[in-house]
Amino acid sequence: MSRRLGALIPPSRKRPHRRWPALLLSGVLLRVGVGGGAQAQTAPHEAQTRPTVENIETTLLLAGDAGSPARTHEPVLMALEHEASRAPSRTIVIFLGDNVYPNGLPMADSPSREEAERRLNAQIAVIGRSEARGIFIPGNHDWGGGVTGGWNALRRQEEYVLARAGPRASFLPRGGCPGPSVQDIGSRLRLVILDTNWWLHDGQKPMHPASTCATDSESEIIDALQAAIGSANGRRVIVLGHHPLVSGGRHGGHFGWMDHIVPLRAWNGWLWLPLPGVGSLYPAVRGSWGLGQDLHSSAYSKMRHAIEAAFRPCPPIAYASGHEHNLQVLDGRVSPHLLISGAGIYGHTSPVVRIDETRFALSRGGFMRLDVHDNGRISLNVLAADAAGTASSVFSLWME
Repeated sequence: MSRRLGALIPPSRKRPHRRWPALLLSGVLLRVGVGGGAQAQTAPHEAQTRPTVENIETTLLLAGDAGSPARTHEPVLMALEHEASRAPSRTIVIFLGDNVYPNGLPMADSPSREEAERRLNAQIAVIGRSEARGIFIPGNHDWGGGVTGGWNALRRQEEYVLARAGPRASFLPRGGCPGPSVQDIGSRLRLVILDTNWWLHDGQKPMHPASTCATDSESEIIDALQAAIGSANGRRVIVLGHHPLVSGGRHGGHFGWMDHIVPLRAWNGWLWLPLPGVGSLYPAVRGSWGLGQDLHSSAYSKMRHAIEAAFRPCPPIAYASGHEHNLQVLDGRVSPHLLISGAGIYGHTSPVVRIDETRFALSRGGFMRLDVHDNGRISLNVLAADAAGTASSVFSLWME
Protein backbone atom coordinates (compact mmCIF):
# COMPACT_ATOMS: atom_id res chain seq x y z
CA MET A 1 0.00 0.00 0.00
CA SER A 2 2.81 2.45 0.80
CA ARG A 3 4.30 2.04 -2.67
CA ARG A 4 0.92 2.79 -4.28
CA LEU A 5 0.48 5.92 -2.18
CA GLY A 6 4.00 7.02 -3.05
CA ALA A 7 3.18 6.73 -6.72
CA LEU A 8 0.00 8.77 -6.29
CA ILE A 9 1.57 11.53 -4.15
CA PRO A 10 4.81 12.82 -5.67
CA PRO A 11 7.60 13.83 -3.20
CA SER A 12 7.78 17.35 -4.63
CA ARG A 13 4.36 18.23 -3.18
CA LYS A 14 5.32 18.63 0.45
CA ARG A 15 4.40 22.23 1.27
CA PRO A 16 2.08 22.25 4.32
CA HIS A 17 -0.72 24.22 2.71
CA ARG A 18 -1.03 21.57 -0.04
CA ARG A 19 -0.93 18.48 2.12
CA TRP A 20 -4.67 18.18 2.86
CA PRO A 21 -5.69 16.74 -0.54
CA ALA A 22 -3.01 14.07 -0.22
CA LEU A 23 -4.11 13.20 3.32
CA LEU A 24 -7.73 12.98 2.22
CA LEU A 25 -6.83 10.73 -0.68
CA SER A 26 -4.73 8.56 1.66
CA GLY A 27 -7.69 8.19 3.97
CA VAL A 28 -9.93 7.10 1.13
CA LEU A 29 -7.46 4.48 -0.05
CA LEU A 30 -6.98 3.26 3.50
CA ARG A 31 -10.76 2.95 3.84
CA VAL A 32 -10.87 0.79 0.71
CA GLY A 33 -8.00 -1.38 1.86
CA VAL A 34 -9.44 -2.01 5.29
CA GLY A 35 -13.10 -2.32 4.33
CA GLY A 36 -13.00 -4.33 1.16
CA GLY A 37 -9.75 -6.24 0.78
CA ALA A 38 -7.53 -6.34 -2.28
CA GLN A 39 -9.06 -6.17 -5.74
CA ALA A 40 -9.71 -9.77 -6.73
CA GLN A 41 -8.40 -10.89 -10.09
CA THR A 42 -7.40 -14.50 -10.61
CA ALA A 43 -6.90 -17.71 -8.70
CA PRO A 44 -5.16 -21.00 -9.50
CA HIS A 45 -6.98 -23.68 -11.44
CA GLU A 46 -8.16 -26.61 -9.36
CA ALA A 47 -8.97 -28.85 -12.32
CA GLN A 48 -6.09 -28.80 -14.73
CA THR A 49 -7.80 -29.99 -17.92
CA ARG A 50 -11.06 -29.15 -19.58
CA PRO A 51 -13.40 -32.14 -19.88
CA THR A 52 -13.82 -33.80 -23.25
CA VAL A 53 -17.18 -33.74 -25.00
CA GLU A 54 -17.37 -37.55 -25.10
CA ASN A 55 -17.97 -38.05 -21.36
CA ILE A 56 -20.47 -35.20 -20.84
CA GLU A 57 -24.21 -35.76 -20.53
CA THR A 58 -25.33 -32.13 -20.17
CA THR A 59 -23.62 -28.74 -20.51
CA LEU A 60 -24.97 -25.53 -18.98
CA LEU A 61 -23.66 -22.17 -20.15
CA LEU A 62 -24.46 -19.42 -17.65
CA ALA A 63 -24.43 -15.81 -18.86
CA GLY A 64 -26.14 -13.00 -16.99
CA ASP A 65 -26.73 -9.28 -17.53
CA ALA A 66 -26.29 -9.50 -21.29
CA GLY A 67 -28.99 -6.96 -22.02
CA SER A 68 -26.84 -4.23 -23.56
CA PRO A 69 -24.74 -5.88 -26.28
CA ALA A 70 -22.61 -4.01 -28.78
CA ARG A 71 -24.36 -3.25 -32.05
CA THR A 72 -22.03 -5.52 -33.98
CA HIS A 73 -19.83 -8.40 -32.90
CA GLU A 74 -20.51 -8.46 -29.16
CA PRO A 75 -17.44 -10.41 -27.92
CA VAL A 76 -19.04 -12.29 -25.01
CA LEU A 77 -22.04 -13.39 -27.07
CA MET A 78 -19.71 -14.45 -29.90
CA ALA A 79 -17.73 -16.59 -27.48
CA LEU A 80 -20.92 -17.95 -25.94
CA GLU A 81 -22.28 -18.96 -29.33
CA HIS A 82 -19.04 -20.71 -30.23
CA GLU A 83 -19.08 -22.63 -26.93
CA ALA A 84 -22.73 -23.61 -27.38
CA SER A 85 -21.97 -24.89 -30.89
CA ARG A 86 -19.47 -27.45 -29.60
CA ALA A 87 -22.22 -29.93 -28.70
CA PRO A 88 -25.60 -28.22 -29.15
CA SER A 89 -27.73 -31.32 -28.62
CA ARG A 90 -26.62 -31.53 -24.98
CA THR A 91 -26.12 -27.82 -24.28
CA ILE A 92 -28.45 -25.34 -22.56
CA VAL A 93 -27.64 -21.62 -22.65
CA ILE A 94 -29.10 -19.88 -19.59
CA PHE A 95 -29.43 -16.10 -19.55
CA LEU A 96 -29.52 -15.18 -15.86
CA GLY A 97 -31.62 -12.03 -16.07
CA ASP A 98 -31.29 -8.38 -17.04
CA ASN A 99 -31.85 -9.45 -20.61
CA VAL A 100 -32.88 -5.93 -21.69
CA TYR A 101 -31.41 -2.76 -20.22
CA PRO A 102 -32.51 -0.40 -18.84
CA ASN A 103 -36.27 -0.94 -18.36
CA GLY A 104 -37.22 -4.21 -19.99
CA LEU A 105 -39.18 -4.46 -23.25
CA PRO A 106 -41.29 -1.32 -23.80
CA MET A 107 -44.63 -1.15 -25.61
CA ALA A 108 -44.69 -1.62 -29.38
CA ASP A 109 -45.17 2.10 -30.11
CA SER A 110 -42.36 3.26 -27.82
CA PRO A 111 -39.38 5.05 -29.47
CA SER A 112 -37.05 2.71 -27.55
CA ARG A 113 -38.77 -0.49 -28.66
CA GLU A 114 -36.53 -1.08 -31.69
CA GLU A 115 -33.34 -0.87 -29.64
CA ALA A 116 -34.78 -3.11 -26.92
CA GLU A 117 -35.68 -5.72 -29.55
CA ARG A 118 -32.15 -5.54 -30.97
CA ARG A 119 -30.70 -6.26 -27.54
CA LEU A 120 -32.96 -9.27 -27.06
CA ASN A 121 -32.38 -10.51 -30.60
CA ALA A 122 -28.62 -10.62 -30.04
CA GLN A 123 -29.15 -13.15 -27.25
CA ILE A 124 -31.85 -15.08 -29.09
CA ALA A 125 -29.46 -15.38 -32.06
CA VAL A 126 -26.97 -17.27 -29.87
CA ILE A 127 -29.58 -19.99 -29.42
CA GLY A 128 -30.71 -19.93 -33.02
CA ARG A 129 -27.30 -20.09 -34.65
CA SER A 130 -25.79 -22.59 -32.21
CA GLU A 131 -28.93 -24.80 -32.24
CA ALA A 132 -28.61 -25.29 -28.48
CA ARG A 133 -31.52 -24.95 -26.07
CA GLY A 134 -32.05 -21.71 -24.20
CA ILE A 135 -33.62 -20.52 -20.96
CA PHE A 136 -34.26 -16.85 -20.16
CA ILE A 137 -34.64 -15.90 -16.48
CA PRO A 138 -36.00 -12.49 -15.39
CA GLY A 139 -33.87 -9.87 -13.64
CA ASN A 140 -34.70 -6.54 -12.05
CA HIS A 141 -34.22 -4.59 -15.28
CA ASP A 142 -36.58 -6.97 -17.07
CA TRP A 143 -39.19 -5.94 -14.49
CA GLY A 144 -38.88 -2.40 -15.81
CA GLY A 145 -36.01 -1.44 -13.52
CA GLY A 146 -38.50 -0.55 -10.80
CA VAL A 147 -40.61 1.82 -12.90
CA THR A 148 -44.39 1.71 -13.12
CA GLY A 149 -45.62 -1.04 -15.41
CA GLY A 150 -42.70 -3.37 -14.73
CA TRP A 151 -44.86 -6.50 -14.63
CA ASN A 152 -46.23 -5.64 -18.07
CA ALA A 153 -42.70 -5.09 -19.42
CA LEU A 154 -41.71 -8.52 -18.14
CA ARG A 155 -44.70 -10.23 -19.77
CA ARG A 156 -44.01 -8.45 -23.04
CA GLN A 157 -40.47 -9.80 -22.99
CA GLU A 158 -41.66 -13.33 -22.30
CA GLU A 159 -44.11 -13.19 -25.18
CA TYR A 160 -41.47 -11.77 -27.52
CA VAL A 161 -38.78 -14.34 -26.61
CA LEU A 162 -41.11 -17.31 -27.03
CA ALA A 163 -42.42 -16.04 -30.37
CA ARG A 164 -39.01 -15.08 -31.75
CA ALA A 165 -36.80 -17.87 -30.43
CA GLY A 166 -39.08 -20.80 -31.18
CA PRO A 167 -39.46 -24.14 -29.40
CA ARG A 168 -35.84 -24.44 -28.26
CA ALA A 169 -36.22 -21.50 -25.87
CA SER A 170 -38.04 -21.16 -22.56
CA PHE A 171 -38.81 -18.16 -20.36
CA LEU A 172 -38.98 -19.25 -16.73
CA PRO A 173 -40.74 -18.74 -14.42
CA ARG A 174 -43.74 -17.75 -16.56
CA GLY A 175 -46.01 -14.74 -16.29
CA GLY A 176 -44.17 -12.91 -13.52
CA CYS A 177 -44.77 -15.80 -11.13
CA PRO A 178 -42.00 -16.25 -8.55
CA GLY A 179 -41.54 -19.97 -9.15
CA PRO A 180 -39.88 -22.29 -8.52
CA SER A 181 -40.01 -23.80 -12.00
CA VAL A 182 -38.54 -27.30 -12.10
CA GLN A 183 -36.73 -28.70 -15.14
CA ASP A 184 -35.28 -32.22 -15.11
CA ILE A 185 -32.44 -32.47 -17.62
CA GLY A 186 -31.17 -35.87 -18.72
CA SER A 187 -30.96 -38.52 -16.01
CA ARG A 188 -28.72 -36.72 -13.52
CA LEU A 189 -29.67 -33.04 -13.26
CA ARG A 190 -32.55 -30.98 -11.91
CA LEU A 191 -32.77 -27.20 -12.45
CA VAL A 192 -34.89 -25.21 -10.00
CA ILE A 193 -35.52 -21.71 -11.32
CA LEU A 194 -36.66 -18.67 -9.31
CA ASP A 195 -37.72 -15.17 -10.26
CA THR A 196 -35.96 -13.51 -7.34
CA ASN A 197 -37.03 -10.02 -8.36
CA TRP A 198 -40.61 -10.92 -7.48
CA TRP A 199 -39.51 -10.48 -3.86
CA LEU A 200 -37.98 -7.05 -4.49
CA HIS A 201 -40.43 -5.47 -6.95
CA ASP A 202 -42.45 -2.68 -5.31
CA GLY A 203 -45.05 -2.35 -8.06
CA GLN A 204 -47.87 -4.57 -9.21
CA LYS A 205 -47.08 -8.29 -9.33
CA PRO A 206 -48.99 -11.57 -9.01
CA MET A 207 -49.89 -12.05 -5.34
CA HIS A 208 -52.36 -14.02 -3.30
CA PRO A 209 -55.34 -14.05 -3.53
CA ALA A 210 -55.68 -12.45 -6.97
CA SER A 211 -53.03 -14.37 -8.97
CA THR A 212 -53.16 -17.65 -10.86
CA CYS A 213 -49.56 -18.59 -9.98
CA ALA A 214 -48.95 -21.93 -8.28
CA THR A 215 -47.07 -19.99 -5.58
CA ASP A 216 -47.84 -16.35 -4.87
CA SER A 217 -46.77 -15.75 -1.29
CA GLU A 218 -43.36 -15.93 0.38
CA SER A 219 -44.25 -18.93 2.51
CA GLU A 220 -45.58 -20.86 -0.50
CA ILE A 221 -42.44 -20.11 -2.51
CA ILE A 222 -40.15 -21.41 0.23
CA ASP A 223 -42.25 -24.54 0.80
CA ALA A 224 -42.25 -25.28 -2.94
CA LEU A 225 -38.51 -24.60 -3.22
CA GLN A 226 -37.76 -26.99 -0.39
CA ALA A 227 -40.00 -29.64 -1.95
CA ALA A 228 -38.42 -29.23 -5.40
CA ILE A 229 -34.94 -29.81 -3.99
CA GLY A 230 -35.95 -32.61 -1.66
CA SER A 231 -37.78 -34.63 -4.32
CA ALA A 232 -34.90 -34.78 -6.81
CA ASN A 233 -34.45 -38.55 -6.27
CA GLY A 234 -30.68 -38.61 -6.65
CA ARG A 235 -30.42 -35.93 -9.34
CA ARG A 236 -27.91 -33.14 -8.75
CA VAL A 237 -29.83 -29.93 -8.07
CA ILE A 238 -28.78 -26.47 -9.26
CA VAL A 239 -30.93 -23.51 -8.25
CA LEU A 240 -30.93 -20.52 -10.59
CA GLY A 241 -32.01 -16.93 -9.99
CA HIS A 242 -30.90 -13.42 -10.84
CA HIS A 243 -29.83 -12.18 -7.40
CA PRO A 244 -26.80 -13.61 -5.54
CA LEU A 245 -26.83 -14.73 -1.91
CA VAL A 246 -23.28 -13.51 -1.21
CA SER A 247 -21.10 -11.16 -3.26
CA GLY A 248 -17.79 -9.36 -3.25
CA GLY A 249 -19.19 -6.74 -5.63
CA ARG A 250 -21.05 -3.44 -5.31
CA HIS A 251 -24.40 -5.07 -4.53
CA GLY A 252 -22.67 -6.84 -1.65
CA GLY A 253 -21.40 -3.53 -0.29
CA HIS A 254 -17.82 -3.89 -1.58
CA PHE A 255 -16.30 -1.13 -3.69
CA GLY A 256 -13.02 -0.53 -5.47
CA TRP A 257 -10.98 2.63 -4.96
CA MET A 258 -12.36 4.15 -8.17
CA ASP A 259 -15.85 4.10 -6.65
CA HIS A 260 -14.56 6.39 -3.87
CA ILE A 261 -12.74 8.82 -6.17
CA VAL A 262 -15.23 8.98 -9.09
CA PRO A 263 -18.49 7.60 -7.64
CA LEU A 264 -20.74 8.92 -10.41
CA ARG A 265 -19.37 6.27 -12.79
CA ALA A 266 -21.66 3.79 -11.01
CA TRP A 267 -24.53 5.50 -12.86
CA ASN A 268 -22.76 6.52 -16.05
CA GLY A 269 -19.36 5.28 -17.20
CA TRP A 270 -18.59 8.66 -18.78
CA LEU A 271 -18.93 10.66 -15.53
CA TRP A 272 -15.26 10.95 -14.55
CA LEU A 273 -15.86 13.71 -11.99
CA PRO A 274 -13.39 13.34 -9.07
CA LEU A 275 -15.13 13.60 -5.70
CA PRO A 276 -12.55 12.33 -3.18
CA GLY A 277 -13.82 12.20 0.38
CA VAL A 278 -17.39 13.15 -0.55
CA GLY A 279 -17.42 10.24 -2.96
CA SER A 280 -16.78 7.80 -0.12
CA LEU A 281 -20.16 8.61 1.43
CA TYR A 282 -22.04 6.73 -1.30
CA PRO A 283 -20.11 3.43 -0.91
CA ALA A 284 -20.27 3.75 2.89
CA VAL A 285 -24.05 4.18 2.93
CA ARG A 286 -24.60 1.46 0.37
CA GLY A 287 -22.26 -0.92 2.15
CA SER A 288 -24.02 -0.43 5.49
CA TRP A 289 -27.71 -0.25 4.57
CA GLY A 290 -27.95 -1.02 0.86
CA LEU A 291 -30.30 0.21 -1.83
CA GLY A 292 -33.33 -1.86 -2.85
CA GLN A 293 -31.29 -4.11 -5.14
CA ASP A 294 -28.41 -4.56 -2.67
CA LEU A 295 -27.87 -7.51 -0.37
CA HIS A 296 -28.06 -5.32 2.75
CA SER A 297 -31.50 -3.86 2.00
CA SER A 298 -34.29 -5.15 4.22
CA ALA A 299 -36.30 -6.84 1.44
CA TYR A 300 -33.20 -8.45 -0.09
CA SER A 301 -31.97 -9.67 3.31
CA LYS A 302 -35.34 -11.24 4.01
CA MET A 303 -35.25 -13.04 0.65
CA ARG A 304 -31.68 -14.32 1.17
CA HIS A 305 -32.43 -15.71 4.62
CA ALA A 306 -35.61 -17.40 3.38
CA ILE A 307 -33.84 -19.07 0.45
CA GLU A 308 -30.98 -20.26 2.64
CA ALA A 309 -33.49 -21.68 5.13
CA ALA A 310 -35.13 -23.62 2.29
CA PHE A 311 -31.73 -25.03 1.30
CA ARG A 312 -30.80 -26.36 4.75
CA PRO A 313 -32.72 -29.67 4.85
CA CYS A 314 -31.26 -30.79 1.51
CA PRO A 315 -28.71 -28.31 0.07
CA PRO A 316 -28.44 -28.01 -3.72
CA ILE A 317 -24.96 -28.46 -5.14
CA ALA A 318 -24.97 -24.87 -6.43
CA TYR A 319 -26.91 -21.63 -6.57
CA ALA A 320 -26.15 -19.62 -9.72
CA SER A 321 -27.01 -15.97 -10.35
CA GLY A 322 -26.04 -12.78 -12.16
CA HIS A 323 -26.76 -9.18 -11.02
CA GLU A 324 -23.10 -8.32 -10.35
CA HIS A 325 -21.25 -7.49 -13.57
CA ASN A 326 -18.32 -9.78 -12.89
CA LEU A 327 -17.43 -13.45 -12.41
CA GLN A 328 -17.32 -14.95 -8.91
CA VAL A 329 -17.06 -18.44 -7.44
CA LEU A 330 -17.77 -18.47 -3.71
CA ASP A 331 -18.24 -20.91 -0.86
CA GLY A 332 -21.81 -20.86 0.38
CA ARG A 333 -23.05 -21.02 3.95
CA VAL A 334 -25.58 -23.74 3.00
CA SER A 335 -25.20 -24.63 -0.68
CA PRO A 336 -21.52 -25.50 -1.18
CA HIS A 337 -21.07 -23.48 -4.39
CA LEU A 338 -22.31 -19.97 -5.15
CA LEU A 339 -21.76 -18.85 -8.74
CA ILE A 340 -22.12 -15.29 -10.01
CA SER A 341 -21.96 -14.97 -13.78
CA GLY A 342 -23.18 -11.48 -14.61
CA ALA A 343 -20.48 -10.39 -17.07
CA GLY A 344 -22.42 -11.08 -20.27
CA ILE A 345 -21.27 -7.89 -22.02
CA TYR A 346 -17.65 -7.13 -22.88
CA GLY A 347 -16.48 -3.99 -21.06
CA HIS A 348 -19.70 -3.73 -19.04
CA THR A 349 -18.09 -4.91 -15.81
CA SER A 350 -17.99 -3.73 -12.21
CA PRO A 351 -15.37 -4.00 -9.46
CA VAL A 352 -15.09 -7.09 -7.29
CA VAL A 353 -12.99 -7.68 -4.19
CA ARG A 354 -11.92 -10.82 -2.40
CA ILE A 355 -14.07 -11.64 0.66
CA ASP A 356 -13.93 -14.56 3.07
CA GLU A 357 -16.10 -16.75 0.83
CA THR A 358 -14.21 -16.03 -2.39
CA ARG A 359 -12.58 -18.87 -4.31
CA PHE A 360 -12.26 -16.91 -7.54
CA ALA A 361 -13.28 -13.45 -8.73
CA LEU A 362 -12.60 -11.48 -11.88
CA SER A 363 -13.93 -8.20 -13.27
CA ARG A 364 -13.98 -9.20 -16.92
CA GLY A 365 -16.54 -10.17 -19.55
CA GLY A 366 -17.33 -13.85 -19.81
CA PHE A 367 -19.56 -16.69 -18.66
CA MET A 368 -19.48 -20.06 -16.88
CA ARG A 369 -19.70 -23.61 -18.15
CA LEU A 370 -21.04 -26.48 -16.02
CA ASP A 371 -20.63 -30.02 -17.35
CA VAL A 372 -22.55 -32.96 -15.92
CA HIS A 373 -20.45 -36.05 -16.66
CA ASP A 374 -21.70 -39.54 -17.30
CA ASN A 375 -20.31 -40.64 -13.93
CA GLY A 376 -22.45 -38.01 -12.15
CA ARG A 377 -19.66 -35.57 -11.36
CA ILE A 378 -20.01 -31.88 -12.24
CA SER A 379 -17.13 -29.70 -13.43
CA LEU A 380 -17.02 -25.92 -13.59
CA ASN A 381 -15.07 -23.75 -16.00
CA VAL A 382 -15.06 -19.95 -15.84
CA LEU A 383 -14.47 -18.58 -19.33
CA ALA A 384 -13.31 -15.02 -20.02
CA ALA A 385 -13.79 -13.47 -23.46
CA ASP A 386 -11.33 -11.21 -25.25
CA ALA A 387 -12.17 -8.39 -27.66
CA ALA A 388 -12.11 -10.79 -30.62
CA GLY A 389 -14.78 -13.02 -29.07
CA THR A 390 -12.45 -15.85 -28.07
CA ALA A 391 -13.06 -17.52 -24.71
CA SER A 392 -10.33 -18.92 -22.49
CA SER A 393 -10.63 -20.84 -19.23
CA VAL A 394 -9.43 -18.73 -16.30
CA PHE A 395 -10.60 -20.98 -13.45
CA SER A 396 -11.92 -24.52 -13.10
CA LEU A 397 -12.79 -27.05 -10.44
CA TRP A 398 -14.73 -30.23 -9.77
CA MET A 399 -17.88 -29.24 -7.91
CA GLU A 400 -18.60 -32.81 -6.83
